[in-house]
Amino acid sequence: MTVTDGPDRAEMDATIKIVRDHCDRIFVWNYERDRDQLVTLYNKATSSQWNSVTDLDWSIEVDPETVVPSDTPLLQIVRGAVDEPGSPIASWGEREITAFGIESFKANLSQFMHGEQGAMMTAAKIVETVPWIDARYYAATQTMDEARHTEVFAKYLHTKLGDSYPIGPFLDEQLTAVMEDSRWDIAYLGMQIVIESLALAAFGSMLRTIDEPLLRKLLRYVLADEARHVAFGVLSLSEYYQELTEAELKDRQEFLLENTLRSRARSVTPEIWERLGTSIDAVGPYLLAAAQKAKVHPFAAFQRGFFAKLVPNVRKLGLLDANDGYLRRHWGEAGLLEFEFADDTGSDYESYDAVAQDRAAAAAAGEA
Repeated sequence: MTVTDGPDRAEMDATIKIVRDHCDRIFVWNYERDRDQLVTLYNKATSSQWNSVTDLDWSIEVDPETVVPSDTPLLQIVRGAVDEPGSPIASWGEREITAFGIESFKANLSQFMHGEQGAMMTAAKIVETVPWIDARYYAATQTMDEARHTEVFAKYLHTKLGDSYPIGPFLDEQLTAVMEDSRWDIAYLGMQIVIESLALAAFGSMLRTIDEPLLRKLLRYVLADEARHVAFGVLSLSEYYQELTEAELKDRQEFLLENTLRSRARSVTPEIWERLGTSIDAVGPYLLAAAQKAKVHPFAAFQRGFFAKLVPNVRKLGLLDANDGYLRRHWGEAGLLEFEFADDTGSDYESYDAVAQDRAAAAAAGEA
């Protein structure tokens, strides 16, 4: 028998992160299905499962240079930074700008991949900690969804684009905080309400700007799942938060502030610039100057999409007006209340169901 040496500690540390949480794992002996909306959502989830191998055409050839749009706000800013006096990227031409676009695209997809693994782990935690059987059943379907999402983003990155980037510090911090917290509802609030709303905005923003057919279908199907996941959080927490004290609700409001307004400056991926021969510290001031001159915000559309989902969902949870409108006051000062009466995901998730739409279209075509 041949015995091979296992990975050494350095290799393990590079590929594995240990997160220790403090939650009790519980059995639930009440099997009554008494939460009708969660039953409906669970039935929808089981009927809308899709297969990453048979439902996506992986034979499609992908040219990274044609996948990435050439006129995004971020690339406009980079072009402006090239022309700034003293810029460390003054020698860049369109070839280098295209290379940056590809690396930035890979970095975004890499964060999607890492985020989906975090969502898979968090959904599994909810299965073990939430005290309602209907919620456990649904969270089990979400765990499967998130495993599939992690798989398809990893496969697209490694077979179509070549490689991936490590998890960014902001996302790493968010996921770790959610998984370490001992309260089961914080897993919901952090993942289903905040991070999944970020995902809806990010996937939707990317879907609106790309034409590549494999990634478009992948994103449409992932979005269909993610909308159900946010609805799961809205339906579950809107019930639970009716039972909490004002002090307990204040703690949840503070959590939302910490993960929205106080963290609006998203961390960048410094490895992009390092791969291209410079650093974010060196080029950052020139990017800022170019953005100010052009009056362009590279993430404005994404931020609007995020808050357009987050704010109405939080209103439905009752957190906007708890504690004499504590959160309403802070979000109002930030100009976010314009989104208060947008559609909440607890009621509009079916509009995202591309899987059902494609199956209905295929059935109709077969009958024609």
